Amino acid sequence: MDRQTRSLLAHADHPVASPLSDSSVDRLLARALPRGDERVLDLGCGQGAWLLRALRHHPGVTAVGVDTSEEALERARRNAEESGTDKRLTLHCGDVATFTSARPFDLVLSVGATHAFGGLRPTLDAARRRLAPGGAVLVGEAYWRQEPSSWAREVLGEYDSLAGTVDRVTADGWTPVYAHQSTRHELDDYEWSWTGSLARWALDNRDHPDSAEALRAAAAHRNEWLHGYRDSFGFVCLLLRPSA
Repeated sequence: MDRQTRSLLAHADHPVASPLSDSSVDRLLARALPRGDERVLDLGCGQGAWLLRALRHHPGVTAVGVDTSEEALERARRNAEESGTDKRLTLHCGDVATFTSARPFDLVLSVGATHAFGGLRPTLDAARRRLAPGGAVLVGEAYWRQEPSSWAREVLGEYDSLAGTVDRVTADGWTPVYAHQSTRHELDDYEWSWTGSLARWALDNRDHPDSAEALRAAAAHRNEWLHGYRDSFGFVCLLLRPSA
């Protein structure tokens, strides 16, 4: 089973592919879209959950989403058609790092997708190049809530503390104007949804050639979370504007 298909199955019950509740997403978008007529870009949009929410709640918004998964984008298209927002949504299948547009955007989103650019700083550099004057960036990134074990670092990679993350962002010429730190409930709900959705699919499709692999992947992820990084992992969404 390829990574994109596994991700779609794992996010079946949690289409916002990050540890955020619906109310947190709505609150962040309300802060990020104060006028309600902004032009929005999501780099790594997946199923388009952020964009669809923005389009439904803000009838003047237009949006562009970019992702490498055609299957995820097709699901975004279907959901946009069902919600009547498809005329204001444009989707591109391709590398987020090389996406270009003739017009800049009032809001650039990249939540839980900084790996596609090679980290937080290159993600913000890419967002800055696509940002209109007076615009903002909403970026979601992991951080360590407390010193992680060596196993946790091996599983998830190198992250900073919350303070260290914000210090790096501000040193790079950005000013935070709002933020949300995922709560314990949001973090746990996301992980139980990820592992549970994938495991349920595997159990409901035992004759599928990928069923056993999917069940092993769910179990491995659950083990890494519960025994490795649950106590140390954190996630923050930062709403940023250029300092100059």
